[in-house]
Parts: sequence; structure tokens; C-alpha cells
Amino acid sequence: MHIRISLPLQTLELHDERGTLLRRYLVSTAKNGAGEQNGSFCTPRGRHIVRAKVGAGATPNTVFKRRRPTGEVWTPQLAERFPGRDWILTRILWLSGKEPGCNRLGEVDTMRRYIYLHGAPDTVELGAPGSIGCVRMRNHDIVELFDLIPVYTPVDIVEFGVAAGSWQELGAQARQVRESVFVDEQRVPRELEMDEHDASSRHVIARDADGGAIGTGRLLAAGHIGRMAVLADWRGKGVGRALLERLLEEAAAKEMRHLALHAQTQASGFYRRFGFVAEGPEFMEAGIPHRVMLRSLYPQGIPSPARKPGT
Repeated sequence: MHIRISLPLQTLELHDERGTLLRRYLVSTAKNGAGEQNGSFCTPRGRHIVRAKVGAGATPNTVFKRRRPTGEVWTPQLAERFPGRDWILTRILWLSGKEPGCNRLGEVDTMRRYIYLHGAPDTVELGAPGSIGCVRMRNHDIVELFDLIPVYTPVDIVEFGVAAGSWQELGAQARQVRESVFVDEQRVPRELEMDEHDASSRHVIARDADGGAIGTGRLLAAGHIGRMAVLADWRGKGVGRALLERLLEEAAAKEMRHLALHAQTQASGFYRRFGFVAEGPEFMEAGIPHRVMLRSLYPQGIPSPARKPGT
């Protein structure tokens, strides 16, 4: 399994190894924004793992201090007695950075900064930054997540979010990304890049913290995934994975049983990680080597729908 926390969207998503969305929760990250420096009270970015799980079996609203229960249970009355206290409740998932010099070791070490995913009082606003570095969750959500994941589950904390919509809604930004990647960078003729399928397809856009488009993809009504593109400066940061996972979510919502795509040969390994299997020989498309790749969306039956934020 894999967790992605979007700082712009203030959401936490849990996906399985094939990219299927299992859960989506609203969260609250640092009021001071993103940052890794010790003492910054910011939420660290980048690749992490869940290093430890604390609080199994504890009563909801159990108060923790230094990862140990204090013997208190949070109530509004207790909060009135300690108005300035940073409440860590119910369960703790303690994060550890995986990138030396970025979020691991020295003055940027996530684990030594004691950055957790943890429960918070019901009075805390979620969906907006407000913590002093940790990731706050509803108590029932942190209990559910705690029980679903093992120790060492990967956690990516990213500065982008993904949205889905129609060509009318997202076409202008999708066009910008596709022209940059396919037309300008890969020299695909513009008349081949934009086609009649755009108007009837479902599109996804990855946006940075300022709302600028950094990646895109589309899902045709027949179950064909295509036009996957990420701007050069954002490659290697999990954007492509997030786009594909959102397209898989859109396909599941439409109860599609089978998916297909034409993968550039150099990118076929990426799609194999999500269960796509190459079929047939390599072929040329717009002057670039491609492979047909197929996947059954529900090999073992349709799963229960993922929880939406705030539900």
C-alpha cells in the first residue's frame, strides 16, 4: 500500500499496490506551510515511511504526550483547562524520512522532529492548514488508517493535487501541458496531438501549489487511457503515479472492466507496476516507439467504494 498527502488539497489518499484508491480523508497540515528544518513547525515534504505505530487499542480521544498515554481522555472541558495545548489523540503513525539531506538526518530529520499522523479533537478544522507540523486527522479516520496499514508503508507528502473533469473544465490547462511535452519537447505534430476524442473524454490535471498545471492524462469512454504527460521539472516526484491513480479511480466510478493504453516503450515499466501487461509487438506512433498494454480493472470483483473526504 501507499499513502499520498497533498498539501494544496489537504487530503490523504491510501492506494493499494495496483493503484486502486482505498480511502481518501481530509487532513490538516502545518499552518506554517511546507518545510523540513528543525524548529520550523512546518510539514516536511518528500518520501517517507511509517516507522512506528503507537496506540493500538486505545480508547478514542486518548491523550498522548511523547507517544505515551497521559491517562486523560480529551473532552471540551479538558480543552478549556488547557487552551494552548497541541492535542495528539487516539493513534500515532510516526513518520521517518527516506531522503538524506532533504527529510532525513541532521537538522531536517522528520523522525527526530516527531512528525506524526495523529487524531485530533472534533473541534479542529480539517481541509485547511492548522497544525504545528504534524498531520491531523479525525479520530475515526486515524483508527481506520492505523488498522489498514502495516509499519513501513510508504508515505509521500507532495506539493501538488490532482483534479478530474471534462474537456470544457480542464481543456485549457491540459492543452498547455500536452503542447509543452508532446509538441515542443517530443516534436509530435500539433494536428496529431489534439483530436476529436478530447471533447468526450474524462481528463485529469495535476496542479502545483499556485494552481499551475504540471501534468495531465485522459480516459476515453471505451476505457483507453492516454495523453499522459508531466512537465520536465516535475518528473520523478510522483506526479505521473498520481495522475494514473486518479484515472483508475475515474474508470472504477464508471464501472469499466478493462483498460488499455498505448505506452511509449521507454515508459512501459511504469505501467507494469500498476498491473498493465504488454500485448503484441512494438509499433510506431507519431514517430515514437509504443507498446499496447492492457489491464483488468477488477480481477477479483468490484471492491467497496473508497470513502470521500469528510465522510
